[in-house]
Amino acid sequence: MEALKFLSRSSVERIVATAGTPTYVYDERSLRRQAAAALAFPHAFGLTVRYAMKACPSAAILRLFDTLGLHVDASSGYEARRAMLAGVKPGRISLSTQELPEDFAELVRLGVTVNACSLRQLDRYGAAFPGAKVGLRLNPGLGSGGTTKTNVGGPASSFGIWHEHLDEADAILTKHRLTVERIHTHIGSGSDPEVWLRAASLTMAFVERYATVTTLDLGGGFKVARMAHEKGTDLQIVGAPVKRLFEDFAARTGRKIHLEIEPGTFLMANCGAIVTTIQDMTDTGASGYRFLKLDTGMTELCRPSLYGAQHPMIVVPRDAARPTTRAEYVAVGHCCESGDMLTPKAGDPEALEPRAMGEAQIGDWLVIEGAGAYCAAMSTTNYNSFPQAPEALLKEDGSVVTIRRRQTLEQIVQNEV
Repeated sequence: MEALKFLSRSSVERIVATAGTPTYVYDERSLRRQAAAALAFPHAFGLTVRYAMKACPSAAILRLFDTLGLHVDASSGYEARRAMLAGVKPGRISLSTQELPEDFAELVRLGVTVNACSLRQLDRYGAAFPGAKVGLRLNPGLGSGGTTKTNVGGPASSFGIWHEHLDEADAILTKHRLTVERIHTHIGSGSDPEVWLRAASLTMAFVERYATVTTLDLGGGFKVARMAHEKGTDLQIVGAPVKRLFEDFAARTGRKIHLEIEPGTFLMANCGAIVTTIQDMTDTGASGYRFLKLDTGMTELCRPSLYGAQHPMIVVPRDAARPTTRAEYVAVGHCCESGDMLTPKAGDPEALEPRAMGEAQIGDWLVIEGAGAYCAAMSTTNYNSFPQAPEALLKEDGSVVTIRRRQTLEQIVQNEV
């Protein structure tokens, strides 16, 4: 059997016994390690690490990161309230959202900070809180990402106030007597580190424009290596020039700016996996493909169908004594959907690409790694009426605890009338 990142045969067996399959599982030791790495990001005048909770919003994960000193980046009013339900204090939550909720004023009164992400949002905020402090999310005109679908900067992105519209923003600020205390940018997920640094340099010009700014939030998007051939971002390397940027700015202006970052994938991706069962196998002849049919699919993992994303897959034979040989398979999901495939060609969700892995048999388990971020949080839940899969936490002592139970059919239909 191939080596697993944080699981073992025995822990897979415990997970199956505890929660069945498919089940998401997160590794506490890995989560603590990633949080420590993020908190060590180089900085000159203070650092706040905000967990981008959209990556995986489970209460147990939120509580763990909260105890480790991480704050929260929420992308909707619902996420902000979900974090509070998990025990996160409102003052540790920042809201940057495409849809400013109707109850945003109540959230602000509770202590949640808001970054206005459009001119209309800025005007709404000013009307509700004239004379207050506010954050601005800006589009610096530069973007990057693992694919065009994860690029949230530049002219093709609607995220943030376009940098050429700052005069209009200033008019709104004056109208409502608002003071800008935070500048926020985020250029994309899986960003090129060099582009990330260029965006940071551009953003300092916005900080200089507003003399009242004390905090610069550079977002996240740090690339993570899920596959063995991929190269991830080293936060120490990418952070060192950012620290110098802040130091040079202070030397020139006398202003010591506090840094915020918002990692999500970096904290979660390789700390999670999906334990599945091979429930069937088929082939399409000598010139076709051999297929593994799993009891999971886009209902738990839609990144391959959406982005052509790659995830490591390891066959765990049900019979531990069975000799290990190699074979090539296309792994597909359980949905009645031709797009429900888990081994697409890299970067091309339209093409199949067989994957070499251990020879499989029906009933074996298959572990899909790199599934901690944007998997449980972003899936086609209840498609074909499959229930939402449970989540489990592999504790540092090796025990397995369920942190979200498997959904029942009754829960799927409970709101139907």
